[in-house]
Amino acid sequence: MQCDTVWKGARLATMAGAGIGAVEDGVIAVKDGLIVYAGPAAEAPAFDAARVVDCEGRWITPGLIDCHTHLIHGGHRAAEFEMRLDGASYEEIARAGGGIVSTMRATRAASEDDLVASALPRLDALIAEGATTVEVKSGYGLDRETEVRMLRAGRRLGTERAVCITTTYLGAHALPPEYADDADAYIAMLCDEALPEVTALGLADAVDAFCEGIGFTIEQTERVFAAAARHGLPVKLHAEQLSNLHGAALAARHGALSADHLEHLDDAGIAAMAVSGTVATLLPGAYYFVRETKLPPIDALRAAGVPIALATDCNPGTSPLTSLLLTMNMGATLFRLTVSECLAGVTRNAARALGFADRGTLEAGKRCDLAIWDVERPAELVYRMGFNPLHARIWSGQ
Repeated sequence: MQCDTVWKGARLATMAGAGIGAVEDGVIAVKDGLIVYAGPAAEAPAFDAARVVDCEGRWITPGLIDCHTHLIHGGHRAAEFEMRLDGASYEEIARAGGGIVSTMRATRAASEDDLVASALPRLDALIAEGATTVEVKSGYGLDRETEVRMLRAGRRLGTERAVCITTTYLGAHALPPEYADDADAYIAMLCDEALPEVTALGLADAVDAFCEGIGFTIEQTERVFAAAARHGLPVKLHAEQLSNLHGAALAARHGALSADHLEHLDDAGIAAMAVSGTVATLLPGAYYFVRETKLPPIDALRAAGVPIALATDCNPGTSPLTSLLLTMNMGATLFRLTVSECLAGVTRNAARALGFADRGTLEAGKRCDLAIWDVERPAELVYRMGFNPLHARIWSGQ
């Protein structure tokens, strides 16, 4: 079999099927950026390879996928962190003019070049830990011009680095001051003006919204979803983070790729997600950072067979986190996820949460996005904190 590169002497966590799909003496072969073989050395065909790499017993996983980030924004919110330490709640900070609107002001003041420059170190931190696909949301401009600028900056990140960037339009993130007394008018502007412009420019791969008491109602969110459908864009939703507005069930009815956060998710929402195949994306960084005490219903999600993804939720206010390795550790320690659930959460289920069927597992026909690790067993990737055992990162076979 002709191929470009063969990695031999590897142990594989294929993430295909149940568990991690471990292969103790494994081989991966790639041609034109796609895996042509991933499996036991004893069953591998003869390869005619331009390059052969001996992994010397290292573990290979699929490249990691961060399926929920707010990577692009202006400024920071360290002052609000101090307020929270003094006892202020997330809602109190938001209603006092902080929160998302605070970041809006800094983001509106930033040029596209500024946004790219400030986001690159955050992206580099993810890449350094084996990330090969990263979702990036808008949502801090809250006007047509700045939201477009954010999405353009997101697209540029994918040209500045060897990484797949997928962009999500999150205009319905918060109510800007210009519409302080008329949320319905703001939603109408998003649906009738902003979203058509974003779609025409080809800047968004999906549409998101924040369905919450300090965000938008079920009815307003449904209008956003209907507009996304008219433009052929899939949807996802920030749901049930602070209260239960039944956003996850709404997302499921619209065939959403994912519903994210979910601390207050109820049984009806879980049942709806199980039927629709909507992924539950859990964000332990935000749970930790805001000192939340209500756990997402992990056991009920498991019992219903709802796929669980993990993501950093990298954002300046509630999860200034740029480590998928630490995210996995938090998923295990805070949410009691197993090692295989954590690894699946940043590989195959994260891919599913973004609508990608071509990555997230080590199988023939999939993109050759790999992370090669200096570890003795995959549990080390979840167990350690503040330690990066990445040996090499392969993106599209390179």
